[in-house]
Amino acid sequence: MKFTEFGFDEGLIEALDYMGFETATPIQEQAIPAILKNQDLIACAQTGTGKTAAFILPIIQKLINHTGESINTLIICPTRELAIQIEQQIQAIGYFSGISSIAIYGGGTGHEWETQKKALRTGADIVVTTPGKFISHLNMGYVKLNDLKHLILDEADRMLDMGFLEDIQSIIKKLPKKRQTLLFSATMPPKIRELAKKTLHDPKQITIAVSKPAKGVLQICYLAHDHQKTPLIKQLLRNKDNYKSIIIFCSTKKKVSEVYRSLNSENYEIKKISSDLEQKEREHVLNQFAAKKIRVLVATDVLSRGIDIKDINLVINYDVPPDPEDYVHRIGRTARADTSGLAITLINEKDMRDFSKIESLIESEIKKLNVPEELGESPKWQVHQKKKRRNNNWRGKKKPFRKKNK
Repeated sequence: MKFTEFGFDEGLIEALDYMGFETATPIQEQAIPAILKNQDLIACAQTGTGKTAAFILPIIQKLINHTGESINTLIICPTRELAIQIEQQIQAIGYFSGISSIAIYGGGTGHEWETQKKALRTGADIVVTTPGKFISHLNMGYVKLNDLKHLILDEADRMLDMGFLEDIQSIIKKLPKKRQTLLFSATMPPKIRELAKKTLHDPKQITIAVSKPAKGVLQICYLAHDHQKTPLIKQLLRNKDNYKSIIIFCSTKKKVSEVYRSLNSENYEIKKISSDLEQKEREHVLNQFAAKKIRVLVATDVLSRGIDIKDINLVINYDVPPDPEDYVHRIGRTARADTSGLAITLINEKDMRDFSKIESLIESEIKKLNVPEELGESPKWQVHQKKKRRNNNWRGKKKPFRKKNK
């Protein structure tokens, strides 16, 4: 379906044309008409499906020619990076529409707090925020929410995993009951459904390719001992000169630092991102990576959701994420919007069972390779399933005495 078929304002169509967008993705095709009709919505869609534009486009369309001095739309998301990303997309898509927006998140200076405070008092059309920071502003008493028309919860499952449920519920209590609520989530566990039941009214439900990697991602694995991983990555990068944009995911900040130090000594164009960096430093690194001034970015899972950077060629999982869903989100950084990409995962002995769970989730067996001979012998692929305990009424008790037949 072409974007011109939605009846969008000419300014919106012009912005989409300038950005090179012509055809809607499945989530956009289903969500946009429902949002334009003011229906509440539950949308279950994985990363990379275009869900951000699915709610930004119809909201901006409804805001065109809107006049008012209060907040019209509140978008709540789990991380600072995602808040910044969404607000940047609003600015790009709404460039010709005169829409005002602001991203509100923690980690800033006193000057940034005052800027946020001013925007909230005067009434930005769209506010994109993390839960904790918005609660801080709410508690000061100057946030005007009486005329709010739209509430959007993005990456709802991630927010609940991070412990934001009480904050979200606290914010919702202060909103007008008569509003449109949109809930977007990559997964739909029971706690999300319970939140939706309490928050939404007769919602339309959309499910798009849950927990499946994009078709354009070529997935392979290397069986590698821990001491083989960094030398293997060095070899992989040497043979991938045509790959200009690479993310290496590590599960801990310590590993991020170790991998960064090892690769930085090879004179790669490389930077690292973790929660150890100040917010401005993280934004600077992300902007450099998006502008292709950095070839390799080593990061924790803070980047695995919601960061929309085009043309990432290669994702390397230095280790297997403990949550199978995080694997889908990590490799979803590449092959976005029907492009192609490569995802490589390094698996040691202790991570084999976790990776088998990933294969069960995505319903696919991933090709497993040994490391090059010069790096030594790879561990053997072997998944030990946990033994099921048999029902035994005498477990922990003495067995009954039986006389032997003579």
